Amino acid sequence: MPRLLLLIASLLFLPVSLSAQATVPESEAPPTPEYDAAPEAPMTLARLDEIIRALDAEAQSNGTMWQITINDVQILIVTDAAADRMRAITPVLKTEEMTPEDITRVLQANFDTALDARYAIANEILWSAFIHPLKPLEKDQLISGLGQVVNLAQSYGTLYSGGALQYGGGDSGALQRQLIDDLLKKGEEI
Repeated sequence: MPRLLLLIASLLFLPVSLSAQATVPESEAPPTPEYDAAPEAPMTLARLDEIIRALDAEAQSNGTMWQITINDVQILIVTDAAADRMRAITPVLKTEEMTPEDITRVLQANFDTALDARYAIANEILWSAFIHPLKPLEKDQLISGLGQVVNLAQSYGTLYSGGALQYGGGDSGALQRQLIDDLLKKGEEI
């Protein structure tokens, strides 16, 4: 029986758009220039530094770590070139301040609204994090990832969202709709 439930769950979460894409004639499909463009050169620490300083001229760095501020949110970017990894993180709150419901909610958000960033727990802190291999990281991915880290941190307790997109099949849409319904109900009292 558990295998059957796993199979059903897997089928439920298949993207609906796959079947829709198969029926769209190629001549009517929207252009996808990001896939037609030549890939960028591998990301280096020097290129990363150049991008980061364009986003925050006040960035502080030791050559492998940067501290930047975006929308009043301080982000730490840590790299390990030998391991081909980078991560951008910002603390959200101490885990002792979280209820079991809060933990469930961030896990739900990781499934459908966090996008490429994620909530993570380490050292008794809830973090907003974007983690990516360093060399294949492209400029726009980095910038989007940093924006998502900021959005996740700022939307904790409300939308729990990395940005404007949301994948279907999760719990966040209904929970967000409930939030709006509750607010509308409160608005009726005014």
